[in-house]
Amino acid sequence: MEMVPASSLCSTKLLCCCFLLLLTFLGESISAKHRRYPRLGLPKVGRKGHPVLDDHQNDFELFNYTQTLDHFNYKPESFSTFQQRYVINSRYWGGPNTSSPIFVYTGDEAGLDGDVSAAGFMTDNAPRFKALLVYIEHRYYGTSVPFGSRKEAYRNASTLGYFTSEQALADYAELITYLKNKFQADNSPVIVLGGSYGGMLAAWFRLKYPHIAIGALAISAPILYFDDLTPSNGYYSVVTKDFREASESCYETVKESWSEIDKIASQSNGLAVLAQKFKSCSPLNQTSELKDFLDSTYCVAAQYDAPPEYPVNVMCKAIDGAPDGSGVLDRVFAGVVAASGEEECYDMSYGGFDDEALDGWYWQICSEMVFPIGRGSNDTMFPAAPFVLNEYMESCHEEYGVYPRPHWVTTEFGGHDIKTVLEKFASNIIFSNGLRDPYSIGGVLENISDSVVAVYTTEGSHCLDILPASDDDPDWLVKQRDTEVKIIEGWIAEYNANLKKTKPQIQM
Repeated sequence: MEMVPASSLCSTKLLCCCFLLLLTFLGESISAKHRRYPRLGLPKVGRKGHPVLDDHQNDFELFNYTQTLDHFNYKPESFSTFQQRYVINSRYWGGPNTSSPIFVYTGDEAGLDGDVSAAGFMTDNAPRFKALLVYIEHRYYGTSVPFGSRKEAYRNASTLGYFTSEQALADYAELITYLKNKFQADNSPVIVLGGSYGGMLAAWFRLKYPHIAIGALAISAPILYFDDLTPSNGYYSVVTKDFREASESCYETVKESWSEIDKIASQSNGLAVLAQKFKSCSPLNQTSELKDFLDSTYCVAAQYDAPPEYPVNVMCKAIDGAPDGSGVLDRVFAGVVAASGEEECYDMSYGGFDDEALDGWYWQICSEMVFPIGRGSNDTMFPAAPFVLNEYMESCHEEYGVYPRPHWVTTEFGGHDIKTVLEKFASNIIFSNGLRDPYSIGGVLENISDSVVAVYTTEGSHCLDILPASDDDPDWLVKQRDTEVKIIEGWIAEYNANLKKTKPQIQM
């Protein structure tokens, strides 16, 4: 294990960005075509009033752990290792003798930079629980890359073949076990938690490694958006609902705008006219570039429709409030400006994401994380873009030379008839959602059992409850977090009671 300075983890400026993972889209060909679908991820920027860092930044220590490359084979190359980053905050920990818990953040599809500040639920509640805080970086993201360099790790499907959620979960299991031994914390209960893809990992970790973690908080985790468990158009149906609830006229404007774009594009010099109207930084080569940009803008607003700004309302207010006589596209552009701010030009190709993180996520969704997200011709406010599995698989094969396994997630982790199945063998999992989040439609929204529970709010958005608490948090968000905390307290109390019963008594 190698310790590195905490100051090298991330700069304050970078931490202001929190999680870089807002939303992005995948082309029919991964490298570039027009067919895209929404990405998972936590908010890039915290809400107003949220601290970028708490007052104890120096409490975070960054380490490297020598991690096993392949946990599931005994080939000589499987015993190779790589350096995996993790962060520890022991400021509030009560110590092993008190059976104080260990909270473990299951790293997601990005580098660790920013996690320690954005995942405020952990630091906010550490004093209450006297918890040791651990944040683990997901393999192949950040600096936790095997084969000596990022270039080699991403070289081809052979080196990327070790890049799976199963390997990541095994990484967490090995590292948590190591840390419990290091801190002599055999009696300290472990709670895993994460948001979005990280929330999926937290839930799956509890199912796969119940002997290591006594419970999991899975925030905004769409574990049911695989196979045919969730309607393909579910994501975009929720985006449409969010906009329609904000304003019927706004919804109608957006719905009408797609045909208007096609109408102008069909005219002489039409793409140039559209580029000028939307202040594109580069010439438009096809209408899909503009449509994808608008698609992304609407989806980001809905997925992260958080208080106090409520981006959907901001966009719709601008669209509806455009000057009298404004055309449909003028109104739409007013919404873009309201959402993105006044800029000299708008980059239609830039999603605001780290290219390195995107490379990793593209591999994941072309291997096992196949979300069948699409939409029909008249079931959302967007133009038709059905999900066609065969085309999707061919595009991935063209890019990587391997085909995805679209049914593997439900085979490995389950999902079909989830209530009956999990009721029999699962326990101590909180599935937290906000119903304004389009990905909530693929989440667990009803209690499975007394200890596998759904906690949701109708007003909430993607991963909102994992962010740091703020004085301007609405009551429903405060109650959501309080409910989660009380459930976790119950798990720990039960664990400690059982530990007391089984712990050998000293004879006098």
